[in-house]
Amino acid sequence: MFRLFKHYVPHAVVWLALIEFLALLASAEIAWHLYAQQADFDAGGIGDRWAPLATFAVANSLAMMATGMYGSEALRSMKFATARLLAAVSLGVIFLSVVGFLLPTATLWRANSLYAMALAIAALLLIRLILTQSAGAEAFRRRILVLGAGPRAARLQALAEAPGSGLTIAGFVAMAANEKTIPGAVPRTQIASLADHVVALGAGEVVLAMEERRGSLPLADLLRVKTTGVHVNDIASFIERETGRVDLATTNPSGLIFSDGFSAGQRISRVGKRVFDILASIAVLIVGLPLIVIAGIAVKLDSKGPVFYRQSRVGLFGEPYDIVKIRSMRTDAEAAGKAVWAAENDPRITRVGHWIRKLRIDELPQTWCVLKGEMSFVGPRPERPSFVEELERELPYYAERHMVKPGLTGWAQINYPYGASVEDARAKLEYDLYYAKNYSPFLDLLILLQTVRVVLWPEGVR
Repeated sequence: MFRLFKHYVPHAVVWLALIEFLALLASAEIAWHLYAQQADFDAGGIGDRWAPLATFAVANSLAMMATGMYGSEALRSMKFATARLLAAVSLGVIFLSVVGFLLPTATLWRANSLYAMALAIAALLLIRLILTQSAGAEAFRRRILVLGAGPRAARLQALAEAPGSGLTIAGFVAMAANEKTIPGAVPRTQIASLADHVVALGAGEVVLAMEERRGSLPLADLLRVKTTGVHVNDIASFIERETGRVDLATTNPSGLIFSDGFSAGQRISRVGKRVFDILASIAVLIVGLPLIVIAGIAVKLDSKGPVFYRQSRVGLFGEPYDIVKIRSMRTDAEAAGKAVWAAENDPRITRVGHWIRKLRIDELPQTWCVLKGEMSFVGPRPERPSFVEELERELPYYAERHMVKPGLTGWAQINYPYGASVEDARAKLEYDLYYAKNYSPFLDLLILLQTVRVVLWPEGVR
């Protein structure tokens, strides 16, 4: 896998994105020549139009990322990919229209754009058709050999068998006599050379999933495997890389302490993130003000009570602050004075509240908290103090999520449905720890793009 700014992306996905980016450039270039021939003017050299071509390709590539075109479902299903491609094209058109209004010379002419979009859709559909019909999802799968045959190895087996998995397990090696969870695992005593066994199976990576490593780690074997060019990884790092979350079941404090990560406090990144938050929050407040006003009127007409409500949340370094949201529940939602988890089809939500939550309009006033510096656009979602007290007792490392500023959207929000229990909080904590550990501006950009997908297809909204 490629590691882009501390975030892992499968090699095949990177190559696919590059091929499709080149297809977008080619579509724009061909469209330029078609229009030049139709309008009877000299097309000129490509250096004279590099900016419009690049803008077209970049805008549509970002739109494809935002709509989930490089997710597992879009890589497996042609039908799913086609639906998301049409949504991506729509987003691309909107983005290019805005850029064209601000910088007319940086985009293609309207006739050119029409030709380019038609050519791009045909080219991208052809690429995806070739992919799904020839290699399919197998082109994105990697072969691994698992050292271990106990419960940890079983977790890797379940991960490989999950829909959309990018893994194929070439085999299991039982490193101890008491490891019997995986039937058919080959005992280590029956393998003359572990390095030769790895090569024979065609595995590209070896993952350590032994239940007990102290005194039983086969260092000589692993060194020989490493020198053959095969990557060796422990189960905690492997699951983090493959799933985009820090696995609490296999992670220990020393693993977090000595691992590469938790550098969100770097001065340049921190300053850049704050500048973006200020500019983006001002823009959202200006553009979103009409929506806030309309939603406020609807809330007032629909139910008795204030338009806005304030609620205490836990922020950076565990400091409390108040968020501001448009009210979407009845005023007696917590009449007993005790915090209650939101539930699916929660009866406390008003009729208008159902829609403003679905469209995320109720979150817009929180951009004021971003402007004040209490929140960021991207970060772990802030929880209420009473929930935090409970979760810090129940979950290890929960306090560490407060080492980064809370956000309007986050890595957990785009990867996991709405959380409404301690178990949900545990799963979301694993994603939040991954974000805190692997923060980079690239990851923030990826989260913001994927937030568009969550808003358009609001799975898990409550």
